[in-house]
Amino acid sequence: MRLDKLISHNTPFSRSEVGKVLKDKRVTVNGSVMTKAAYQVKDTDVISLDGAPLVHQDYLYLMLNKPLDVVCSSDEPDHRTVIDMLDPTLRHRNLQPAGRLDKDATGLVLITDDGQWNHAVTTPGRKTKTYRVETAEPISNADITAFDIGLFLNGEGTPTRPALLEPLNAKSCYVTISEGRYHQIKRMFAARGNRVTSLHRLSMGEIRLDPALAPGEWRALTPDEIASIEPPA
Repeated sequence: MRLDKLISHNTPFSRSEVGKVLKDKRVTVNGSVMTKAAYQVKDTDVISLDGAPLVHQDYLYLMLNKPLDVVCSSDEPDHRTVIDMLDPTLRHRNLQPAGRLDKDATGLVLITDDGQWNHAVTTPGRKTKTYRVETAEPISNADITAFDIGLFLNGEGTPTRPALLEPLNAKSCYVTISEGRYHQIKRMFAARGNRVTSLHRLSMGEIRLDPALAPGEWRALTPDEIASIEPPA
């Protein structure tokens, strides 16, 4: 990777601003001042900015516990977004949510600037997603069977893929789906004459929401969590 690109990825400086930083001799490579923006950084290089080692990472992979009334978008002038909830020092990166979660839903949101990884997360049918759901009316055994068979949603000509509905009590359950149609779980319950009153995402594939994260808090994914999302063949 070019030196100027690496610095802009890992600091608040834009690519144009990095040029001035280099010209001002604020960057060293292995202890020597480096002013060449096009220098190709090697894995063994130690890059320092103003004397402090620069921890460089090509991409960021984060999980956020999304609270209510926050929008899964990178830019929404009229609403607070999941990107707004991150540390301001990260906002210079082209971070995007990997998949959507409704404004009135809560729970796990994955955020990255790795477009290929984002695509792998959102490719339909490759990863299951599990939610905790609260409903207005009691959940029946017939609902469990209907979810398992597949439901025709209003305005669509093909049924949903089989989904796992696991009741917790009369009006709450876990639901696991393997696709991501628009407002899918809400519409599935609507097709059964019920209404979702609360929707909280617990997992996407093997990545589970960290129980230590309070609403609005986030953390970096572990290497194992990142590796659990394989790019499409």
